[in-house]
Amino acid sequence: MPPKGSSRYRQARWSCLQRWAVVGGLLLAAGAPALADEDKTVFGWVEKSTLEPWGVEVKAKLDSGALTSSLDARDIEIFDNEGEEWVRFRLELVDEASGEAFEERMELPLYRDIRVRGAGGRDERPVVLMKICMGDTVYEEQFSLRDRGEMHYPLLLGRRTIGHLGLLDVTRTFLNKPSCDEDTDVMRYDDEEEGDIEDDDIEGDDREDDEA
Repeated sequence: MPPKGSSRYRQARWSCLQRWAVVGGLLLAAGAPALADEDKTVFGWVEKSTLEPWGVEVKAKLDSGALTSSLDARDIEIFDNEGEEWVRFRLELVDEASGEAFEERMELPLYRDIRVRGAGGRDERPVVLMKICMGDTVYEEQFSLRDRGEMHYPLLLGRRTIGHLGLLDVTRTFLNKPSCDEDTDVMRYDDEEEGDIEDDDIEGDDREDDEA
């Protein structure tokens, strides 16, 4: 090291500080994703959810192999409502919290149609926007409608919804209890965030999955 106070000493010290600044910047950059992830809620591959605004509790399977979320619905019918396509369907569920049967007839605007490839082949399904409570937040999400009566879970959450929720831990279940009320903030669905939507979707068949 040059004598303290000399120009060579000051240059060497400045060079050392610059190197440490670069190293520190790289460490911060590397740690940024981890720090950001710490702020996100972690969900298990099966969670309790409530359908809003009724507060009916159901089990939801979080499936990263599917793109669009899916909801159990019966008697699905497309109809014309003053020149616009709407969907008429019936919810027939069991409230996990009370054990009571829940039935509701719905009429909602058709958001879009999707073609789905699954174990049973390819079919076309209507998609509507509905609200669910996950953790302490209400999310408005896309749901394709189909009869899921033969499956363990009436509600399947795909990648599009999982991306809004936070992180997925496929080794754990029931990490967050739904705790929403009429004052809970609603995360409205923003189709501008999604960009172009593919026509084909893939949904796993969970009839043979172990039930959680």
